[in-house]
Amino acid sequence: MRINRNQGEIKAKPVTPQRSLLLSIMREAGKHLDAKEVYRRASERNPNISLATVYRNLHVFEKQGLINERHLGQARCYYEMKRLGEHQHLVCEACGQVIEFESPLIRKLVAEVQRKNNFSVTKVELYLEGHCHKCKEL
Repeated sequence: MRINRNQGEIKAKPVTPQRSLLLSIMREAGKHLDAKEVYRRASERNPNISLATVYRNLHVFEKQGLINERHLGQARCYYEMKRLGEHQHLVCEACGQVIEFESPLIRKLVAEVQRKNNFSVTKVELYLEGHCHKCKEL
């Protein structure tokens, strides 16, 4: 079996036991994970996996179009399985929780910007920082 979501310039990579494990962790997570959390979960199942292997494979998955890499908050990098549909992120400054949201206002804003500037937007990334309901109460 080979991982190759984007046919073309990116060469397929063989599915190693480590890649299989890391992909399953990403699929099971159902949320954004940073590399250290992916490593923590992976090392519980395979104590021989290294943090360098996790970083290297997350990079491969991102290049293959399997996951998205998001730079959110205070220089933290999160990973999520690629999915259809635009969504944006709320990032808690206190605990680092990432909450996904969708808003028709963002689509309207993009349409207006494109029209007013005769510009074709190909990618939208928006995240808002603040405090989640738990941290706001502290």
